[in-house]
Formats: sequence, C-alpha cells, structure tokens
Amino acid sequence: MNNKRVGIVGVGNVGATLAFTLATKNICSSLLLKDLRENIVQAMALDISQATNAAKSKTIVQSCIKDEEFKDCDIVVITAGIARKPGMSRDDLLLTNAKIMTSVINSITKYNPNAVIIIVSNPLDAMVYTALKASNWPRNKIIGMAGILDSARMAHFIFEKLGYGQGQIEASVMGGHGDDMVPLADFSTVDGVNLSEVLSKKDIDDIVFKTKNGGAQIVKLLETGSAYYAPAYSTTLMIEAILNNKREVYPCAVRLEGEYGYYNIVSGVPVMLGSNGIEKIIELNLKDEQKNQFSKSIASVQELVDTLENKFFNNIL
Repeated sequence: MNNKRVGIVGVGNVGATLAFTLATKNICSSLLLKDLRENIVQAMALDISQATNAAKSKTIVQSCIKDEEFKDCDIVVITAGIARKPGMSRDDLLLTNAKIMTSVINSITKYNPNAVIIIVSNPLDAMVYTALKASNWPRNKIIGMAGILDSARMAHFIFEKLGYGQGQIEASVMGGHGDDMVPLADFSTVDGVNLSEVLSKKDIDDIVFKTKNGGAQIVKLLETGSAYYAPAYSTTLMIEAILNNKREVYPCAVRLEGEYGYYNIVSGVPVMLGSNGIEKIIELNLKDEQKNQFSKSIASVQELVDTLENKFFNNIL
C-alpha cells in the first residue's frame, strides 16, 4: 500500500465508478472526491467508504466541499463537464465545457501543485488543450484518457469478430478521441499474431468502423448518458502506472511538440507513464495511409482549438 493521494473532480457515472474501483482495489491511501453537487459527493463518499470496509481496503475516502480541502494530491482526475443536450451546437458544448475546465483547473492547481492531472472530460483533446493553457503547466503533467478506452473497444470488436482470443488481444488506436481516431490494425495482435494474419481486410475495416462508433453505440442504447465502466477502468490503469512508476506504454492524449511532425496540438499517441506523468512519447513508424489518417484527426482537433482560441481564450486571458 503506497502513501498516495488521488483526487477526483466530478462524481457522475465515470467519476463514481472510478472512485469505487480505486478505493476497493486499495490503490491509494487517500481518495478525495469533489463535485458541485454537495449532497451527491457526500453520498458517494459515504457509500464508497462503506464498500472499502466490506473489501477490507485501507483507502480512506473523503468528500471535499471547500477548495482548500481538496489538496496535496499526487494525481487529480477531472471528469467534470456537461453532456451535449438536444439543440446544443458542438461549439456551445465546447465553450461550456472549456469554461468548466478552466474553473476546475484554477481551483485545483493552487492546492495540488505537484499533481499529475488526468483529463476524462469531453471533447477530450480540446479539454486537455484547455487545461494546459489555463494552468500553464508542462505537458507531461496533464494527460488525456482516451486511447486506452478506444483500444479496449477495438479489442472487444476484434474478439466479437474472431470468437476467440479473449484476454490475448492487444489493440492500438492513435489520434483524437472522436470520429477521426486512427485504429492501427498493423500494431494490433491476437496472442502475438498480427491482425492481418487472422482477419480479412473487410473484417478489419468493419472493426475499425465499429471502434470509431463504439461510444456512440452505447449512448444510443442508453438513451440518456454514456459509457462509464470502460472509461473508469481505463483511467485506473493510468493511475496505477503513475503511482507505481511502472513506466508502461499506453496511448494517451498529449500536447505534441514536434513528434509526428506536429506542434502545439493535442492528440492520442503512445506514451510511457511513470511518476512524472508522461516520461516519454513513443513515435511509431506509420505507413503513408496511417499518416494521412492521423493528419485528418489532427485537423479535426485543430478546428476545436481554433474555436477555443477565437471565442474563449481571447476573452478570458
């Protein structure tokens, strides 16, 4: 058991599931929960704390009402933000969540100066960009969770197609967390065997299509809300890698500063996670088609960033 503190801002479905997982798995010594809805965050802290006692976990769970109570965390996870509502434009959602993200960043960086921040809020890549700009922190300290989730979705659809290989599938996805993500069939394997050896191009194309729409499929089925078990567990993996300095490689959203030929834009790429957050950015040797897809993904994120710069940051900074 390490003597580490993890804070979670936003205890909706993702935040609460993440808190429950961390607390009952005994991953950190202290777990701080914060949410604008004071009664909800207190209820979650009580419920999850009682679960830790059933699990004989030593993790202490605490709800935080005041900003100064939410302090000294080694990792802070931000899930805060609103979902897109009927009639709401993409820009409205982007600007509303940028405002929320900036407010959260301003409140937590003051009392958690040494934390690594993991962003889960959507639109993911744009929110990582917002957090970096609002905080002026180095890029290794603010990371977006998306690539692990998208890779897990791809692995599920590979298994669904094959009918075997559960637990032996390594899938890899790059790019922004959205319709233009880049599932990498060439870097995906089943028990060490390349995907192209076991599936036809048609099958792989179908898997890629389903991966890109994996989140939307769940949203459609739920009708209200979005996925939370897989996002929460994916975030747990990142937290474990950082707290335990595992130096494991996962696809995460990071601000590129020359890697893959791009500057000052956030996108999902393989990174090594350790106690400093991002310890290293891995540059894969992409084929021309993959480079083109990645370029398209970068362009999609750039559109959001341009909107933020023109309609948000110009007004507040």
